[in-house]
Amino acid sequence: MNDEWARLHAAAGRSIAQGRYAEAAALLRRALALRRDHPDSWFNLGYALRHTRAYPDALEAYAQALRHRVGGPEAVHVNRAAILSEYMERTDEAEIELRAALAINPAFLPAWLNLGGLMEDLGNADAAAQAYDAALRLAPGNGRARARLAAIRVHRDDTAAAIRDLEQRLQIGADSQDDAAELYFALGNALDAAGRYPEAFAAITQANRINSALRPSSRRYNRDTLKRLVDDLIAAFPTRPQGPPAVEGPEMLFICGMFRSGSTVIEQLLGRHPLVQIGGELELIPALVHERLTPYPAAVVNVDVDTRRDLRDAYLQSVAGNFPDARYVTDKRPDNFLHIGLIKMLFPDARILCTERAALDNILSIYFLNFADAINYSDRLEDAVHYFGQHRRLMAHWRAIFGDDIVTVSYDQLVHAPDQVLATTWRALGLPPTDPDAAHSKAPPVIRTPSNWKARSALHTQSSGRWQNYAAELAPVIAALDRL
Repeated sequence: MNDEWARLHAAAGRSIAQGRYAEAAALLRRALALRRDHPDSWFNLGYALRHTRAYPDALEAYAQALRHRVGGPEAVHVNRAAILSEYMERTDEAEIELRAALAINPAFLPAWLNLGGLMEDLGNADAAAQAYDAALRLAPGNGRARARLAAIRVHRDDTAAAIRDLEQRLQIGADSQDDAAELYFALGNALDAAGRYPEAFAAITQANRINSALRPSSRRYNRDTLKRLVDDLIAAFPTRPQGPPAVEGPEMLFICGMFRSGSTVIEQLLGRHPLVQIGGELELIPALVHERLTPYPAAVVNVDVDTRRDLRDAYLQSVAGNFPDARYVTDKRPDNFLHIGLIKMLFPDARILCTERAALDNILSIYFLNFADAINYSDRLEDAVHYFGQHRRLMAHWRAIFGDDIVTVSYDQLVHAPDQVLATTWRALGLPPTDPDAAHSKAPPVIRTPSNWKARSALHTQSSGRWQNYAAELAPVIAALDRL
């Protein structure tokens, strides 16, 4: 039995290392049938299940690891907290897990950083600042903690203190290049809030240079690759695709567009509706593409009706598991604009909300945000311009074949007339009318975005036309956009 268990356990480890998480989970279940008391097998099963988005099962596997006295239990609590907060909107339970981790090991830095992030998500600036202060006592050079603490200070109108702290730390020296990038991004945004625009742009440019240097060549933005993908998507979906008939279950509200074009703001406003559950940036559509539709989009040509039904049901099953009893759920994944054809193939009746923002403001906002590994076109303004152009080209195609099924929301119109735009959007998405008082009676929203505190502020027009503060620096961008 021990030989068979060892073989299964080793095979599962190889599967995890190669990113074959469903296979790893199956192997680990077989191993646990032989040795149910092995804590590391439970931990690895939780890890594998998390990557297959089987979140309730992952929570149970991690719980079993704790029951069997896994080594480093504080890490298990942090992993459970991430699932509860990021994927299941169970933030109260997530906080309990993080505090349990800190009760076990008060010097566990990831727990303090995650607690600070969770408190920011909940809008509790005091608790977030306390968590980041605790992190900095453990690791004074931690870029993330110092950067987030600076954002809170800016939110509290203590911008001068934020700038002073960041500049002092940069003079001492960052612990790593990643930390340096965090500090320069935070400094640039604090200088922007102080109206010191040339200095702000210089700091952000330095931050992006660091990120660009850290990015492996294989992960750098490739203009030809994106253009080819857009060409292939247009060819794969020349007309409106046929989809399976509708089924009972949550109705999805897909929100997409360029990053930094207002998707978080509109999702939070939609979430005021008493029937709408905010889902956030779900990974489900990209996961279907990666796991079941490669090479994409060529593979969609041969997808029959039964397979489309299976894909749709798998998506809805995941949503229902995370948000039971929800009638409407938002899926705010900005880069799902690449998959609108697939979404309409699976959900033919779906209305898709696409956010738009003035090009210069949108590109500037992308450049000012630290996307790190998440986005590879943000390091260089010229790459962001190219991506913007390909986005616009693809959206023109989707609008041509899907017409009014694509609901466009302008960020600039939204910040000038939010109530009017929101009412129009509710109607366009087919949401039933609601009592205006009920729309404001829900609990304070959970907001997950690096610009958390700006998103929590009352809607204002200051970010509309912000590019004018950087007109000189953006001259090459203006010229490039004119050529599009």
